Amino acid sequence: MGKLFIVPTPIGNLEDMTFRAIKVLKEVDLILAEDTRTSGKLLKHFEIATHMHSHHMHNEHKTVENLVKRLQAGETIALISDAGTPAISDPGFLLTRACVENGIAVECLPGATAFVPALVNSGLPNDKFVFEGFLPDKKGRQTRFLALQEEYRTMIFYVSPHKLNKTLAEFVQYFGADRPVSVSRELSKLHEETVRGTAEEVLKHFEVKPAKGEIVVVVGGKSLK
Repeated sequence: MGKLFIVPTPIGNLEDMTFRAIKVLKEVDLILAEDTRTSGKLLKHFEIATHMHSHHMHNEHKTVENLVKRLQAGETIALISDAGTPAISDPGFLLTRACVENGIAVECLPGATAFVPALVNSGLPNDKFVFEGFLPDKKGRQTRFLALQEEYRTMIFYVSPHKLNKTLAEFVQYFGADRPVSVSRELSKLHEETVRGTAEEVLKHFEVKPAKGEIVVVVGGKSLK
């Protein structure tokens, strides 16, 4: 029986790649990559010559069965995404679940993920928090916001740059203008920035200075007072 390795990759700064991640990627029989072009640059930088196959949200349903057979036959496979830890708002859950159901060993390496530094940077309570990932685009979006109005834990969202102002305006609408918000963008990269304030203050900031890059938004929960 083979083994599936879940391998985090840097979210921006290549120095965040771990020695162990490099070792695993060099030793496995196959690497599954979300985008082989993006991952190809990473592998080249670390002189990793292991063969890659594409594994993304559009084909993962079709490829899982064959990958399970390869693992059952004794192959070792590593799964990586474009950045961060696979299966966190990225492909990986379906294959991991299939391996668990078929008694195939799964080992997830510790490593980079965007929401942890954003949460710690925010200064908001982090003893209890809920990871929401990407909100629904249309269907179910309002329903989700209405449910989150009663959430007392700190909330974490992934937001694309062109939807940031709309999302911040919705925070004002559903959570109130004074709800504390922290927006972290381009974490670990040259132009890393964290903007903190009330929902209204942060919205005004980005209306004047539109955001670019990868974004994580952390929102304080409803006050229990």
